[in-house]
Amino acid sequence: MDATAASGLDFVHVNGAAGRLLLPEVIGSGGALFDYDNDGDLDVFAVQGVGDGSRLFRNDWTAGRPVRFTDVTSRSAIAVTGYGMGAATGDIDNDGDVDLFVTALGASWLLRNNGDGTFADVTVTAGAGDSRWSTSATFVDYDRDGWLDLFVANYVDFRDADLRRECFSPASARDYCNPAAFQPVPARLLHNDRDGTFSDVSVRSGIGKSAARGLGVLAADLDDDGWTDLFVANDGDPNHLWINQNGTKERRQGVPGDAVTFRDGALLAGVAVSRAGQPQGSMGIDLADVDRDGDEDLFVTNLDNEGNTLYVNQGKGLFEDRTVEAGLFALGFTGFGTRFLDYDGDGALDLVVANGAVRQLGGQARRGDPYPLRQRNHLFRNNGRGRFTDVSARSGAPFTSLAVARGVASGDLDNDGDADLVVFNNNGPARVLLNQSSGAPDSRLLNARGAPTYGAPRHWLGLRVLDGRYGRDALTARVSIGGIVHRVQVDGSYLTASDPRVLVALGADASPQTVRVRWPGGAVEEFSGLAVDRYWVVEQGRPARAP
Repeated sequence: MDATAASGLDFVHVNGAAGRLLLPEVIGSGGALFDYDNDGDLDVFAVQGVGDGSRLFRNDWTAGRPVRFTDVTSRSAIAVTGYGMGAATGDIDNDGDVDLFVTALGASWLLRNNGDGTFADVTVTAGAGDSRWSTSATFVDYDRDGWLDLFVANYVDFRDADLRRECFSPASARDYCNPAAFQPVPARLLHNDRDGTFSDVSVRSGIGKSAARGLGVLAADLDDDGWTDLFVANDGDPNHLWINQNGTKERRQGVPGDAVTFRDGALLAGVAVSRAGQPQGSMGIDLADVDRDGDEDLFVTNLDNEGNTLYVNQGKGLFEDRTVEAGLFALGFTGFGTRFLDYDGDGALDLVVANGAVRQLGGQARRGDPYPLRQRNHLFRNNGRGRFTDVSARSGAPFTSLAVARGVASGDLDNDGDADLVVFNNNGPARVLLNQSSGAPDSRLLNARGAPTYGAPRHWLGLRVLDGRYGRDALTARVSIGGIVHRVQVDGSYLTASDPRVLVALGADASPQTVRVRWPGGAVEEFSGLAVDRYWVVEQGRPARAP
């Protein structure tokens, strides 16, 4: 259900288009879902292109009442201007408050949460500033020292001279330039020095030695060696899979070497290019156990003439393009933000894709549309075995109406046990989509024997997984329930940050649950007797507790 108007989330992205058809106009925007005030519900940060700046909306939800947002930008002391792109969230100083990083065409922003509802701009003092065109970012403890470092994807070298560059479509009409017309830019890796500052280790880590047009980013242990790796979806270049070398045999044996070294293992892992061996115009990404086999599979969105790609995990860091077999191959849509979520509560992770073109669509242009890039979004239903069906047409106006969608963030906005969405549209309004699937006539649940049951109650379990040493979200931890793996994440998608909580649909099973957590670093712990239909906080070495 589109609850934008009722929720009070009054935000319209402005890309500044004035007929010059400049590449930055079609790339943004995104935002973040995060609990900045620690009151137990998700607030929204929306990134602006041009205009009155990015905005912070406080969630004033109370039990039994609709979601309602209040614009608190002024009182928060956030004054993010410039041509914004996206956002990343994480607790950089381990004080229990979630901080915010904002990417941009030009100067990026690092905002420290003061814990009193306000933020301080610490970009310069922390050494986190950069004037390059940054897109997606993620906070990640890549060296396992307990402090969150920062990885930032950069896109292309766009200069003042490019404001006069003209490009054309195959039909010889003026159109937006292909990113290949611009030089790629290396990504950045910033090490948290634990004193409020960051050191740029991009070059010595190996990450800064390889330039590519980076758009989507996620951090996860993709080769299952206990150390966090980094995947980057590159636009027109082979994707990067930066393998953390701390997990190599040489490092384990104490052979001298740089503790922050990464190597690009994308080609050997099978995720650099398509099944046909071609690099794609990749934008958004997500990682999840879509076939319920206990490991995580990788989904990447691409251009309309390529189709999106599902890389199925074969184990030990090897993936295979199984897009066609999964029922996800389709042409005609340019995908950006994407999230795996169980929208119908049947225990299988479904898929949302936000779509919007980057080259003008002829039919819309001929009809006089001032921004002819509009497409509908996609919702794909998982049958529980990794096979998907497009159910967009019967999922309501959010999946049948046209827009130029970019970032999509997921999270339980009303704390009712299912994942809601915020879609950040380019040159259009951000949309709040509340999950109302509990009343859907085609809803299906699977009982303990795997047989379908109709009309059964829907039970669920929610988890806030915290690193007990620092009281912050244990990003990249893995939670297993019934053999299905869920990663604690806020990254992925495109230019967005999402709810770090883990949501698990249980169908008709109302019995107390046991969850198994593999903490960053490899330690494993079980938490038993967790009552369903509520949230729990689990911390390493401590009993589970109420939020």
